[in-house]
Amino acid sequence: MVLGGGIGGMQAALDLAESGIKVYLVEKKPSIGGVMAQLDKTFPTNDCAMCTMAPRLVEIGRHKDIDVITFADIEKIRGKAGNFELTINKRPRYVDEDKCTGCGMCVTNCPVQNILYVTPERDEIDISVEDMEIMSNVIKDFEISEKSLVPILQKANDTYNYLPEPVLKYVADQLNMPLSAVYRIATFYNAFSLEPRGKHLVTICLGTACHVKGAERIMRAFESELGIQRGSTTQDMMFSLESVRCIGCCGLAPVLKVGEDIHGHMAKNKVLELLKNYERTEGRS
Repeated sequence: MVLGGGIGGMQAALDLAESGIKVYLVEKKPSIGGVMAQLDKTFPTNDCAMCTMAPRLVEIGRHKDIDVITFADIEKIRGKAGNFELTINKRPRYVDEDKCTGCGMCVTNCPVQNILYVTPERDEIDISVEDMEIMSNVIKDFEISEKSLVPILQKANDTYNYLPEPVLKYVADQLNMPLSAVYRIATFYNAFSLEPRGKHLVTICLGTACHVKGAERIMRAFESELGIQRGSTTQDMMFSLESVRCIGCCGLAPVLKVGEDIHGHMAKNKVLELLKNYERTEGRS
């Protein structure tokens, strides 16, 4: 059993299966591919991520010795090396997976009137007059079609620093799209957030080059200074703290970003001064 259907898990499953071993590839998300499926290009060669993944996806789908189990969680592991027993909870999809082609028509035609699966009615959109005016000005610059969704969400995310629920409902209404389709895009890309983020997003690289040069120690220093854990935001909404596996600046390791500003060759003793510099730009002492 291979746990995790990212690019590493996919390759491990293929290597094992090619050796004649029956493989169960278990992934907690609805599909395999992991973070790499969300990338346009990969560092350092700028190769197309999907060009790298697609052959592996096809091989896994066709291989007789690989069973893919998606949307599943590991509940219990028993046994010892060479003889394990795992209990897996496979979450329901509410569709016949043998007949599913991934067309998405079931979402559009679902008879269950759940707010996440239908286009919201206008009287269900609890959006303020100010936000409606802001988003109207954003949307008017684009063609009213599904292909405008991503750039509209990008502008909305830049405006609010996250994507508020009323804004998503309003965008779905204006583009005449199911709210589920809008949520699907909003939750797919790491650049979007459904939770409020601080004014300054601190992103610390924990990739190999940064890790060996003490990135985890720097992360702990930020957590200590900000009083939050990674993935959280300070109460004053000034800073959010996140991690990423590669920023693409390995020569500057350990490296981090604050917004779009890159800070290389970081050290624990530089953390406090860095935070104070950004606080000073906001007029805070």
